[in-house]
Amino acid sequence: MRLSWDDYFLKMAEAACLRSTCLRARYGAALVKNDTIISTGYNGAAAGVRSCLERGECVREQLNIPSGKNYEICHSVHAEANAIIRASFDLMNDATLYIYGIQGDKPRNGQPCFMCWRMIFNANIGRVVFLDDEGQKQTINVKVVDRGRILSYAARDV
Repeated sequence: MRLSWDDYFLKMAEAACLRSTCLRARYGAALVKNDTIISTGYNGAAAGVRSCLERGECVREQLNIPSGKNYEICHSVHAEANAIIRASFDLMNDATLYIYGIQGDKPRNGQPCFMCWRMIFNANIGRVVFLDDEGQKQTINVKVVDRGRILSYAARDV
């Protein structure tokens, strides 16, 4: 069976998540335009900072911070942010961002957080494709979505 483009690029995002240095959950992203990958990213420590994987500990785990809270304490840059940082602004216009998350052996909801949604809006990305909690593919057309509603929903997890 041949994969659809969306499924193919979700697999590329899944491959990127295998580079993650996060001890809690691994995320990967593939930024695609005209069926061509223009950038990838994974969640990992900021440049020049020792990762949790290298240190063998997660500060947020030590402080018992629940998932989705207090990202400012984390040493990692999110997969979506890394993909956006590494791409040309002109190429991102109307591109599609694919996000794949995994925790342990199970897929994890890949919907962007509050911070990443703001970057997606400013990067002029056209669509976001990710798997939800049940492993079902979700597609959000960023150009027509109610951005205030998206940010309100994402902010509930902050």
